[in-house]
Amino acid sequence: MIVKNIFKAIMAAGMLASAVGLAMPPLTERTLSSRNGRGGGNLVFCHFMMGIVGTRTSSSEYDEDMRRAQAAGIDAFALNIGADQYTDAQLALAYKSAADNGMKVFLSFDFHSFDVGEAARVGLMIAKYASLPAQLRVDGKVFASSFVGDGFDVAAMRTAAGIDIFWAPNVSPGSGSDFNALDGAMNWLAWPSNGRNKAPDSSRVVSVGEGDGQYFAALAGKPYIAPISPWFFTHFGPEVPYSKNWVFPSDFLWYNRWREVLSMMPRFLEILTWNDYGESHYIGRLDSPHGDDGNSKWSHGFPHNGWLDMAQPFIKAFHDGAEDPKPYIKEDKIVYWFRPTLKGIDCDATDTTMGDANNSSGNYFKGRPGGWESMRDDVFVVTLLTEPATLTMTVSDKSKTVDAPAGAAKFSIGMTPGDVSFNLKRGSKTKLSGTAGMKILDYCPCGIYNFNAYVGTIPPGKPDELQPAGYASIQNGLKVSSCGPRG
Repeated sequence: MIVKNIFKAIMAAGMLASAVGLAMPPLTERTLSSRNGRGGGNLVFCHFMMGIVGTRTSSSEYDEDMRRAQAAGIDAFALNIGADQYTDAQLALAYKSAADNGMKVFLSFDFHSFDVGEAARVGLMIAKYASLPAQLRVDGKVFASSFVGDGFDVAAMRTAAGIDIFWAPNVSPGSGSDFNALDGAMNWLAWPSNGRNKAPDSSRVVSVGEGDGQYFAALAGKPYIAPISPWFFTHFGPEVPYSKNWVFPSDFLWYNRWREVLSMMPRFLEILTWNDYGESHYIGRLDSPHGDDGNSKWSHGFPHNGWLDMAQPFIKAFHDGAEDPKPYIKEDKIVYWFRPTLKGIDCDATDTTMGDANNSSGNYFKGRPGGWESMRDDVFVVTLLTEPATLTMTVSDKSKTVDAPAGAAKFSIGMTPGDVSFNLKRGSKTKLSGTAGMKILDYCPCGIYNFNAYVGTIPPGKPDELQPAGYASIQNGLKVSSCGPRG
């Protein structure tokens, strides 16, 4: 693999400095550099969308997010902020909660909201939060990042801030951005594509690994923030001004990418995302307090907590610089995910994206989401096992039995409408058994093309449903009379 070879060459040349590591609370600058092993100071970030939590009124409303992330091994939240009136108030709450819970955070400026010409404003904002206890520092510098931002004046930002900043934005190789002015860089392209922000097609297939290679080359030994994401589906129709409707084929992406990341071992890793329900790549809980931008039509009843469970042994391996999560798996677990319907189902009569909408972005498709053909009609299963076992997967009246090794492994079985169940045995003894919390449906939930994933575990986790504010807009644009957790 070219990315792995490039990275190993960089490591051999001694071009990568040691990153600042993160230990469990209490969190101090001393413990931030205390990790040993090949990974040593490798840090795991997770992108947190502040725009959907703008009505929170207390730091306690962030506490559960902070605690769950830290318990999973996530070192810091990248707080995605826009130029909104509530931004400073919410940052104050988030920074306080992070400090109260032994978590680190940093600012990630969304340049779809901020202007790249506002270098002084960005610098002053970084300086404003720099001295707070929860602020992440790397190599003695205040860490900050961005979503996009090509053409940004880094020197002017540093001058306005008047402090040492570790600036690692999401700028693109070949875009004209000066990588010499950066301390590192983040890659947002966590999904396979056609190179034009759409699903791969007959013209081109661009893997996430190809993007890694481009960033390693552009950074020339500076730290890289590698992206990792479990899914991508968005389905906003003309009922909102930000209409968009497409997928990236994700299938086993979450599992495969973790394997890839452990192989190349970048200094930083950023999970996309904790709570972007609108693009279906959330790994945080549905009941975390947030508003509804219209995503509840496809997120209501679709928990993703199992993806965070699956990630935990991989995060531990990443922190230690290990290539295999096997030593970090201490109990048996089955993680599974699948879409609610087969991709060929016909929802045209009731789907919310059949009407005309503003398509200046080129991301709006009528009916089935753009790229729908690239998805597999499978149930995806990952076993996390302390010892080998036999796994039987059953979908409706079809079963498939496989030998599952100790450690982490992936399996799949074809989708058909009906119940989904699992049975794990060692010898004649059943170790795990259960039925998925959702059936594969032969109708359109909420009347729409829903390409989100239902994610569950055996044994099952704590129930997780949207709270009233999280589905406040669920009826907006619907063509059916009701829309609940299962359609």
